[in-house]
Amino acid sequence: MKSTNLIKPLFLAALILGGILITSSCETNSSMENNSSLISLKQAYKDYFPIGVAVSPSNFKDSLERGLILEQFSSITAENVMKAGPIHPEIDRYNWEQADQVANFAREHGLKLRGHALIWHQQYPKWFFKDQDGNRISKDTLYARMRSHIHTVVNRYKDIVYAWDVVNEAVSDSIHKIHRESSPFYQIAGKEYLVKAFEFAKEADPNALLYYNDYNAVRPGKVNRIHSLLQQMIEDGAPIDGVGIQGHWSIYEPSKDELTSALDLYSSLGLEVQITELDVSLYRWEKHQRPLKEGENKGFTDSLEQKQIAQYEAIFEVFRNYKDVLTGVTFWNISDRYSWLDHYPVEGRKNYPLLFDTELQPKKVYRKVVNFNQE
Repeated sequence: MKSTNLIKPLFLAALILGGILITSSCETNSSMENNSSLISLKQAYKDYFPIGVAVSPSNFKDSLERGLILEQFSSITAENVMKAGPIHPEIDRYNWEQADQVANFAREHGLKLRGHALIWHQQYPKWFFKDQDGNRISKDTLYARMRSHIHTVVNRYKDIVYAWDVVNEAVSDSIHKIHRESSPFYQIAGKEYLVKAFEFAKEADPNALLYYNDYNAVRPGKVNRIHSLLQQMIEDGAPIDGVGIQGHWSIYEPSKDELTSALDLYSSLGLEVQITELDVSLYRWEKHQRPLKEGENKGFTDSLEQKQIAQYEAIFEVFRNYKDVLTGVTFWNISDRYSWLDHYPVEGRKNYPLLFDTELQPKKVYRKVVNFNQE
C-alpha cells in the first residue's frame, strides 16, 4: 500500500512536469516560428531601397551577428576600419587587415559595400598634417597626401565598393558659418579641399558614386548650410553624386515635416540621397561628451519604447514616400547589444536605438517597420 501510494504522487508529478515541459517547448517553438515568419528588412524594402548596416570585423566572428547580417541586410558599411586613422596609421604604412575582412565578407556573400570615409577631420592620423619637423604642411603637400591616400584606398576596393563618403562633416554647427573652420583641411587649404577630394576620388574610380556625408542634416538651420555647401561645390565643378544624411536621430526629432523638407531640398540639387547612419536614440542630441548624471540611465522603459516605435514608424513612412529619391538606408550598428551611443556623448549610458534587442531578437518596433503593408 505504501509503495502504491508513493507511485501515484510521483506519477502525477511527472504529468505536471511533463505538462510544464510541453508548454515551455510549445512557447519556445511558437516564439521561434513567429520570428522566422517575420519578413526580413531587405525583403520588406526590396521594392524601395537597399537596407544596410555598419559592421566591424568582430561581428563576423559571432555566429549570431553574422547570421543576422546575412538574413536582414543587403549592404554593409565599415564602421571604423576604412577611416584614415585606422587604415593609414603611418605615412609609409597602410593597415589593410581589418578593412580587407569587411571587403572580403561583402565579396563572399554578394553584399553591396559603402566606403566610409576618405576625408574627415576626426579619426585622422596626426602625421597627415605635419612635416618631419612637426610644422604644418603646405597646401600642395596636403593635396599630394590627399591624392595618394584616396587613390591607394579607393583602388584597393574599387571592385567591391560602389559608393564612397568622400568628405564627412565639413559643415559648421555655428549658425553664422558654413564651413567647419577648425578642420585642419580647411585651415591649410580653405574650401578648395572639398572639390579636390572629389576630383581625386573620381580619378581613382570613375564608376564609384561619390557622397558628401553629414549629421544633423535635416535640422533647421544646418540643412540650409549643408545645401549651400553642396550648391557651391556643384558650381565649382566637384564630381559629386549624392548626399548622405547620417540619421543619428532620437525619439524627439526630426519631425516628418523636417525630414520631408530636407529630402526635397537635397534632391532639388539633382543629387542622390541616402540615409547613411540610422539610429533612434532614447535621449536628446548633444554635441559634447560629458559624465553620466545620477538617475539618468533608466533603461528601456515601456514609455520610451512606445516613443521609439512612433518615431521609427514616422521616419519609415517618409522613407517609403520618397523611394524615388532615396537610394539606400543604412543602420549604424546591428543591435542594441552594442551601439556607439553607449559611449557617446555619455560614457556608460546604455542606449537602445536599433531594431534588434541585446539578444539579437526583433523588437516590437521591428514589426512596425517591416509590416507596413498589413496596417
